[in-house]
Amino acid sequence: MAIQFTFTDQNDTRSGFGAGLLELGKSNPNVVALCADLTGSLKMDAFEAAFPERFFQTGIAEANMIGLAAGMTIGGKIPFTGTFANFSTGRVYDQIRQSVAYSDKNVKICASHAGLTLGEDGATHQILEDIGLMKMLPNMVVINPCDYNQTKAATIAIAKHHGPVYLRFGRPKVPNFTPADQAFEIGKAVKLKDGKDVSIFATGHLVWKALKAAEQLHEMGIDAEIINIHTIKPLDEAAVLASVAKTGCVVTAEEHQRNGGLGDSIAQLLARTTPRPMEFVAVNDSFGESGTPEELLVKYKLDTPDIVQAAKAVLARR
Repeated sequence: MAIQFTFTDQNDTRSGFGAGLLELGKSNPNVVALCADLTGSLKMDAFEAAFPERFFQTGIAEANMIGLAAGMTIGGKIPFTGTFANFSTGRVYDQIRQSVAYSDKNVKICASHAGLTLGEDGATHQILEDIGLMKMLPNMVVINPCDYNQTKAATIAIAKHHGPVYLRFGRPKVPNFTPADQAFEIGKAVKLKDGKDVSIFATGHLVWKALKAAEQLHEMGIDAEIINIHTIKPLDEAAVLASVAKTGCVVTAEEHQRNGGLGDSIAQLLARTTPRPMEFVAVNDSFGESGTPEELLVKYKLDTPDIVQAAKAVLARR
Protein backbone atom coordinates (compact mmCIF):
# COMPACT_ATOMS: atom_id res chain seq x y z
CA MET A 1 0.00 0.00 0.00
CA ALA A 2 1.33 3.44 -0.94
CA ILE A 3 2.07 5.97 1.76
CA GLN A 4 1.23 9.63 1.38
CA PHE A 5 1.90 12.63 3.60
CA THR A 6 -0.43 15.63 3.47
CA PHE A 7 -0.40 19.23 4.65
CA THR A 8 -3.13 21.65 5.66
CA ASP A 9 -1.86 24.75 3.85
CA GLN A 10 1.32 26.53 2.84
CA ASN A 11 2.84 29.39 4.78
CA ASP A 12 6.21 30.93 5.48
CA THR A 13 8.01 30.05 8.67
CA ARG A 14 8.75 33.73 9.37
CA SER A 15 4.99 34.24 9.79
CA GLY A 16 5.02 31.49 12.41
CA PHE A 17 7.65 33.51 14.27
CA GLY A 18 5.53 36.65 14.05
CA ALA A 19 2.46 34.83 15.35
CA GLY A 20 4.39 33.28 18.21
CA LEU A 21 5.98 36.60 19.17
CA LEU A 22 2.57 38.30 19.28
CA GLU A 23 1.19 35.55 21.52
CA LEU A 24 4.17 35.90 23.83
CA GLY A 25 3.59 39.63 24.02
CA LYS A 26 0.09 39.02 25.31
CA SER A 27 1.14 36.49 27.94
CA ASN A 28 4.55 37.69 29.13
CA PRO A 29 5.14 41.39 29.88
CA ASN A 30 8.91 40.83 30.06
CA VAL A 31 9.12 39.94 26.36
CA VAL A 32 10.51 42.80 24.28
CA ALA A 33 11.37 42.90 20.58
CA LEU A 34 14.16 44.62 18.67
CA CYS A 35 14.43 44.83 14.90
CA ALA A 36 17.11 46.14 12.51
CA ASP A 37 14.88 47.95 10.01
CA LEU A 38 13.14 44.79 8.73
CA THR A 39 9.93 44.78 10.77
CA GLY A 40 7.67 43.71 7.91
CA SER A 41 10.08 41.10 6.58
CA LEU A 42 10.40 39.52 10.03
CA LYS A 43 6.60 39.71 10.59
CA MET A 44 7.18 41.69 13.80
CA ASP A 45 4.73 44.43 12.82
CA ALA A 46 1.81 42.90 14.75
CA PHE A 47 3.88 42.91 17.94
CA GLU A 48 4.94 46.50 17.27
CA ALA A 49 1.34 47.61 16.80
CA ALA A 50 0.10 45.82 19.90
CA PHE A 51 3.03 46.68 22.21
CA PRO A 52 4.76 49.82 20.91
CA GLU A 53 6.35 50.48 24.30
CA ARG A 54 8.08 47.10 24.11
CA PHE A 55 9.28 47.36 20.51
CA PHE A 56 12.63 48.94 19.61
CA GLN A 57 13.56 49.83 16.05
CA THR A 58 17.36 49.99 15.99
CA GLY A 59 17.78 50.74 12.30
CA ILE A 60 20.49 49.11 10.21
CA ALA A 61 22.77 48.75 13.24
CA GLU A 62 22.73 45.06 14.06
CA ALA A 63 25.73 45.14 16.40
CA ASN A 64 24.06 47.86 18.43
CA MET A 65 20.84 45.81 18.49
CA ILE A 66 22.64 42.82 20.02
CA GLY A 67 24.32 45.04 22.60
CA LEU A 68 21.02 46.62 23.56
CA ALA A 69 19.40 43.21 23.87
CA ALA A 70 22.17 41.92 26.12
CA GLY A 71 21.78 44.95 28.37
CA MET A 72 18.01 44.54 28.60
CA THR A 73 18.40 41.07 30.08
CA ILE A 74 20.09 42.57 33.14
CA GLY A 75 16.79 44.23 34.01
CA GLY A 76 14.88 40.97 33.61
CA LYS A 77 13.60 41.51 30.08
CA ILE A 78 13.49 38.71 27.49
CA PRO A 79 14.63 40.33 24.24
CA PHE A 80 13.86 38.84 20.83
CA THR A 81 16.06 40.34 18.11
CA GLY A 82 15.06 40.14 14.47
CA THR A 83 16.82 40.53 11.14
CA PHE A 84 17.99 38.39 8.21
CA ALA A 85 20.05 35.34 9.18
CA ASN A 86 23.12 36.72 7.41
CA PHE A 87 22.99 39.91 9.46
CA SER A 88 21.91 38.06 12.63
CA THR A 89 25.10 35.99 12.69
CA GLY A 90 27.91 36.88 10.30
CA ARG A 91 27.65 40.64 10.72
CA VAL A 92 27.48 40.56 14.53
CA TYR A 93 29.41 37.44 15.51
CA ASP A 94 31.75 39.34 17.83
CA GLN A 95 28.87 40.93 19.73
CA ILE A 96 27.04 37.62 20.03
CA ARG A 97 30.15 35.82 21.23
CA GLN A 98 31.25 38.43 23.75
CA SER A 99 28.02 40.02 24.98
CA VAL A 100 25.54 37.15 24.70
CA ALA A 101 27.12 33.67 24.65
CA TYR A 102 30.14 34.31 26.87
CA SER A 103 27.96 36.17 29.36
CA ASP A 104 25.13 33.60 29.06
CA LYS A 105 22.60 36.37 28.48
CA ASN A 106 18.93 35.52 27.96
CA VAL A 107 18.78 36.84 24.37
CA LYS A 108 16.74 35.16 21.63
CA ILE A 109 18.41 35.75 18.27
CA CYS A 110 15.67 35.25 15.68
CA ALA A 111 16.84 34.99 12.10
CA SER A 112 14.74 34.97 8.94
CA HIS A 113 15.61 34.48 5.26
CA ALA A 114 18.12 31.71 6.04
CA GLY A 115 19.63 29.37 3.47
CA LEU A 116 19.31 29.23 -0.31
CA THR A 117 15.53 29.73 -0.28
CA LEU A 118 16.01 33.44 0.34
CA GLY A 119 16.11 33.18 -3.44
CA GLU A 120 16.60 36.11 -5.77
CA ASP A 121 18.59 38.27 -3.30
CA GLY A 122 21.57 36.05 -4.09
CA ALA A 123 24.74 34.81 -2.45
CA THR A 124 25.50 37.91 -0.38
CA HIS A 125 22.28 37.37 1.59
CA GLN A 126 22.00 33.56 1.48
CA ILE A 127 23.98 32.57 4.53
CA LEU A 128 24.72 28.84 4.62
CA GLU A 129 27.16 28.85 7.55
CA ASP A 130 24.96 30.23 10.33
CA ILE A 131 24.14 26.94 12.07
CA GLY A 132 27.84 26.16 12.31
CA LEU A 133 28.67 29.62 13.60
CA MET A 134 26.03 29.47 16.29
CA LYS A 135 26.37 25.85 17.42
CA MET A 136 30.07 26.31 18.11
CA LEU A 137 29.34 28.98 20.72
CA PRO A 138 29.17 27.64 24.29
CA ASN A 139 25.77 28.21 25.97
CA MET A 140 23.99 28.71 22.61
CA VAL A 141 20.87 26.67 21.74
CA VAL A 142 20.26 26.28 17.97
CA ILE A 143 16.75 25.63 16.62
CA ASN A 144 15.64 25.22 12.98
CA PRO A 145 11.89 24.41 12.76
CA CYS A 146 10.25 22.92 9.68
CA ASP A 147 6.94 24.75 9.13
CA TYR A 148 4.68 27.59 10.31
CA ASN A 149 3.14 25.67 13.20
CA GLN A 150 6.44 24.42 14.54
CA THR A 151 8.07 27.85 14.22
CA LYS A 152 5.24 29.44 16.19
CA ALA A 153 5.52 26.76 18.88
CA ALA A 154 9.31 27.10 19.01
CA THR A 155 9.08 30.88 19.37
CA ILE A 156 6.81 30.49 22.38
CA ALA A 157 8.93 27.73 23.89
CA ILE A 158 12.26 29.57 23.79
CA ALA A 159 10.91 32.35 26.00
CA LYS A 160 10.76 29.80 28.83
CA HIS A 161 14.36 28.71 28.29
CA HIS A 162 16.86 30.80 30.23
CA GLY A 163 19.90 31.47 28.09
CA PRO A 164 20.86 32.44 24.54
CA VAL A 165 18.98 30.87 21.64
CA TYR A 166 19.42 31.05 17.88
CA LEU A 167 16.09 30.51 16.10
CA ARG A 168 16.38 30.07 12.32
CA PHE A 169 13.51 30.33 9.81
CA GLY A 170 12.78 31.44 6.26
CA ARG A 171 10.89 33.44 3.67
CA PRO A 172 9.29 31.00 1.17
CA LYS A 173 5.90 29.42 1.69
CA VAL A 174 6.30 25.75 2.57
CA PRO A 175 3.82 22.99 3.47
CA ASN A 176 2.40 23.33 6.98
CA PHE A 177 2.10 19.75 8.19
CA THR A 178 2.84 19.61 11.92
CA PRO A 179 0.04 19.97 14.54
CA ALA A 180 -1.11 23.47 15.45
CA ASP A 181 -1.36 22.43 19.10
CA GLN A 182 2.03 20.71 19.31
CA ALA A 183 4.11 20.88 22.47
CA PHE A 184 7.57 22.03 21.38
CA GLU A 185 10.36 20.56 23.49
CA ILE A 186 13.84 21.96 23.01
CA GLY A 187 16.33 19.18 22.29
CA LYS A 188 13.71 16.51 21.59
CA ALA A 189 13.61 15.09 18.06
CA VAL A 190 10.27 14.23 16.47
CA LYS A 191 9.87 10.91 14.66
CA LEU A 192 7.53 11.44 11.72
CA LYS A 193 7.68 7.96 10.23
CA ASP A 194 8.94 4.61 11.51
CA GLY A 195 11.24 2.65 9.23
CA LYS A 196 13.74 -0.19 9.30
CA ASP A 197 16.04 0.30 6.30
CA VAL A 198 17.57 3.79 6.51
CA SER A 199 17.44 6.69 8.98
CA ILE A 200 16.83 10.10 7.40
CA PHE A 201 17.45 13.02 9.76
CA ALA A 202 16.22 16.32 8.33
CA THR A 203 15.89 19.87 9.59
CA GLY A 204 14.08 23.03 8.51
CA HIS A 205 12.59 23.23 5.04
CA LEU A 206 14.06 19.86 4.07
CA VAL A 207 11.88 17.93 6.54
CA TRP A 208 8.99 18.04 4.08
CA LYS A 209 11.34 17.05 1.25
CA ALA A 210 12.42 14.07 3.36
CA LEU A 211 8.81 12.98 3.85
CA LYS A 212 8.21 13.14 0.10
CA ALA A 213 11.41 11.14 -0.42
CA ALA A 214 10.03 8.49 1.95
CA GLU A 215 6.99 8.12 -0.32
CA GLN A 216 9.21 7.50 -3.34
CA LEU A 217 11.48 5.13 -1.43
CA HIS A 218 8.43 3.17 -0.28
CA GLU A 219 7.53 2.57 -3.93
CA MET A 220 11.03 1.12 -4.38
CA GLY A 221 10.58 -1.23 -1.43
CA ILE A 222 12.77 0.86 0.89
CA ASP A 223 11.39 1.57 4.36
CA ALA A 224 12.84 4.90 5.52
CA GLU A 225 12.62 6.28 9.05
CA ILE A 226 12.11 10.06 9.03
CA ILE A 227 13.12 12.13 12.05
CA ASN A 228 12.71 15.89 12.33
CA ILE A 229 15.73 17.35 14.11
CA HIS A 230 14.35 20.78 14.91
CA THR A 231 16.95 21.36 17.64
CA ILE A 232 20.49 21.00 16.33
CA LYS A 233 22.02 21.96 19.65
CA PRO A 234 21.49 20.30 22.04
CA LEU A 235 21.20 17.30 19.72
CA ASP A 236 18.83 14.50 20.73
CA GLU A 237 21.59 11.91 20.80
CA ALA A 238 19.37 9.17 22.22
CA ALA A 239 16.90 9.48 19.33
CA VAL A 240 19.67 9.44 16.75
CA LEU A 241 21.40 6.40 18.22
CA ALA A 242 18.15 4.47 18.68
CA SER A 243 17.22 4.97 15.04
CA VAL A 244 20.67 4.13 13.70
CA ALA A 245 20.84 0.98 15.85
CA LYS A 246 17.75 -0.21 13.99
CA THR A 247 18.59 0.81 10.42
CA GLY A 248 22.39 0.74 10.31
CA CYS A 249 22.79 3.67 7.90
CA VAL A 250 22.13 7.41 7.83
CA VAL A 251 21.15 10.28 5.54
CA THR A 252 21.09 13.88 6.77
CA ALA A 253 19.27 16.66 4.90
CA GLU A 254 19.65 20.37 5.53
CA GLU A 255 19.62 23.75 3.79
CA HIS A 256 23.11 24.60 5.00
CA GLN A 257 26.76 23.94 4.28
CA ARG A 258 27.83 20.33 4.74
CA ASN A 259 30.58 21.63 7.01
CA GLY A 260 29.28 22.66 10.41
CA GLY A 261 25.63 21.71 10.03
CA LEU A 262 23.30 18.98 11.25
CA GLY A 263 25.12 16.26 9.34
CA ASP A 264 28.39 17.33 10.91
CA SER A 265 26.89 17.00 14.41
CA ILE A 266 25.45 13.54 13.72
CA ALA A 267 28.69 12.36 12.09
CA GLN A 268 30.63 13.42 15.19
CA LEU A 269 28.19 11.54 17.42
CA LEU A 270 28.43 8.36 15.36
CA ALA A 271 32.22 8.59 15.09
CA ARG A 272 32.42 8.69 18.91
CA THR A 273 29.94 5.88 19.46
CA THR A 274 28.80 3.69 16.58
CA PRO A 275 30.29 4.50 13.14
CA ARG A 276 27.87 3.74 10.31
CA PRO A 277 27.65 4.53 6.56
CA MET A 278 26.38 8.06 6.07
CA GLU A 279 25.38 10.39 3.21
CA PHE A 280 24.92 14.16 3.38
CA VAL A 281 22.31 16.19 1.50
CA ALA A 282 23.69 19.70 1.96
CA VAL A 283 25.50 22.44 0.07
CA ASN A 284 29.02 21.26 -0.69
CA ASP A 285 31.47 24.11 0.07
CA SER A 286 29.80 26.65 -2.20
CA PHE A 287 28.13 30.02 -2.06
CA GLY A 288 24.62 30.36 -3.48
CA GLU A 289 23.33 32.54 -6.31
CA SER A 290 20.21 34.35 -7.44
CA GLY A 291 17.21 32.24 -8.42
CA THR A 292 13.84 31.07 -7.24
CA PRO A 293 13.86 28.91 -4.11
CA GLU A 294 12.87 25.77 -6.00
CA GLU A 295 15.41 26.37 -8.77
CA LEU A 296 18.16 26.72 -6.19
CA LEU A 297 17.14 23.63 -4.22
CA VAL A 298 17.30 21.63 -7.44
CA LYS A 299 20.63 23.08 -8.64
CA TYR A 300 22.35 22.64 -5.28
CA LYS A 301 20.95 19.10 -4.89
CA LEU A 302 18.71 19.73 -1.88
CA ASP A 303 15.50 18.40 -3.41
CA THR A 304 13.46 15.23 -2.87
CA PRO A 305 15.25 13.23 -5.63
CA ASP A 306 18.59 14.03 -3.98
CA ILE A 307 17.42 12.58 -0.66
CA VAL A 308 16.17 9.48 -2.50
CA GLN A 309 19.53 9.10 -4.24
CA ALA A 310 21.41 9.55 -0.97
CA ALA A 311 19.29 6.85 0.67
CA LYS A 312 19.98 4.41 -2.17
CA ALA A 313 23.71 5.21 -2.05
CA VAL A 314 24.02 4.68 1.69
CA LEU A 315 22.07 1.43 1.53
CA ALA A 316 24.55 0.16 -1.06
CA ARG A 317 27.33 0.78 1.46
CA ARG A 318 25.58 -0.75 4.47
